[in-house]
Amino acid sequence: MSYIIALDAGTTSVRAMLYDTEMKKFVASAQQEVGQIYPHPGWVEQDANEIYFKIAYVLNSCVTRAGAERVAGIGIANQRESVIFWDRETGEPACNAIIWQCRRTSEFCERIPQGMREKIREKTGLQTDAYFSASKIRWGLENVPRVQELRRQGRLCVGTVDSYLLFKLTEGRTFATDYTNASRTMLFNIHTLKWDEELLGYFGVPEEILPEVRPCTARMGEMNAGGRKIPIAGVAGDQQAALVGQACLSRGDGKITYGTGLFMLFNTGERCIRSGSGMLATIGYSVGERVSYALEGSVFNAGSSVQWLRDELGFLKTSADSELLATSVPDTGGVFFVPAFTGLGAPYWRGDARGMLCGITRGTGRAHIVRAVLESIAYSARDLAESMQKDSGIDLNGIRCDGGASANAFLMQFQADVLGVKIDRPVERESTALGAVLLCLLSLGLTDEKSLSAFRKSEKIFSPSPERERFDGLYRQYRTAVKRTLLT
Repeated sequence: MSYIIALDAGTTSVRAMLYDTEMKKFVASAQQEVGQIYPHPGWVEQDANEIYFKIAYVLNSCVTRAGAERVAGIGIANQRESVIFWDRETGEPACNAIIWQCRRTSEFCERIPQGMREKIREKTGLQTDAYFSASKIRWGLENVPRVQELRRQGRLCVGTVDSYLLFKLTEGRTFATDYTNASRTMLFNIHTLKWDEELLGYFGVPEEILPEVRPCTARMGEMNAGGRKIPIAGVAGDQQAALVGQACLSRGDGKITYGTGLFMLFNTGERCIRSGSGMLATIGYSVGERVSYALEGSVFNAGSSVQWLRDELGFLKTSADSELLATSVPDTGGVFFVPAFTGLGAPYWRGDARGMLCGITRGTGRAHIVRAVLESIAYSARDLAESMQKDSGIDLNGIRCDGGASANAFLMQFQADVLGVKIDRPVERESTALGAVLLCLLSLGLTDEKSLSAFRKSEKIFSPSPERERFDGLYRQYRTAVKRTLLT
């Protein structure tokens, strides 16, 4: 019997999950919360040492449970775009990690001229935004004395969370990242698969401080555990890892992760498609040097809208109550909700937009509003799906779902009805961790790409209603509500 350990280094918690390769399922896990630091309004940081120490703790828990001699390898999935600076000689962080949510470089990004924005979009597939890593790295190089000192001494390393963990777990022997994480930095050319000299020059980032970029299935290094060297193999950013974990391995396959926000990735195969609809082009995953690309869209508020119903309005005791309340009425009674608490993401990209509840009458009750909030999540996903199909000319095969809200059967059925495609909910909801496991198995030669789908099992498939016109009409009304939001 052998095991794979998946490390999932998320934004608010880190986990290690022990996967039994014989039974093809997770058998144990350990989790630790990670704190966030808010030194100024709009700034978000984390203690990089805390990230590593808690990763080491949960990893050790799983190694102990399995026995080091039975752990075949370790795969990593991680929060993307966050940046860590550290000392190449000691491995000590030079400052707090700058987290993907941090907006400290927004003004700089807004001043980037249109010509450079077009180059960034063409080379990286990304919108020019403080969300991505490049401007964060530039800020650290210009504003943190310890970072500047390490750079002068030739001892500076900078990278995303995966590269920092690799460096620490291999005791400094590996300074590397993978294609998916590199593709989120705004410094990596997703066509040539190299750090881009022009972009490095524009942001003032010397290539020698950046990690080597390798395929997702590369063997990254080894960790010493109990006198045994355990391979670290298989690395991807969390959303791309979920794409693999959901076995979205063919062109036209899509997955949606329902969390605080909503992330949709759409496999476009070996074609990298430049979106005209506000989607991001990104690297989906790679097996060896062969790259599969994807279109990505994000909605800022999904699960957070249900939390609002629970915490601020007091409509629900638990988020799970939303399903029962929504199904207690036949429809919303003409009520529509636009989930724009922190602006609208793709395909609108309007940070100034704010949420809207409209169509209220004297007969509107709590259940109508709850149902309208859940339906808005499905409408938001259709915004993304229509944009992706239009950009690519590829029909959506279906959607595989994961994340907290995927447990809501009403939402999943309504999502199928609105999209007009089947929604496939898996038995194993930990798609991000499963993706890390599968990439590790590929790297170690313990499976092949054709066999990956066998690791994912469907729990329930939600088929769309034949009443297409009705749901198309509801979606048009939702789009009208969005237009009103953009006018306010």
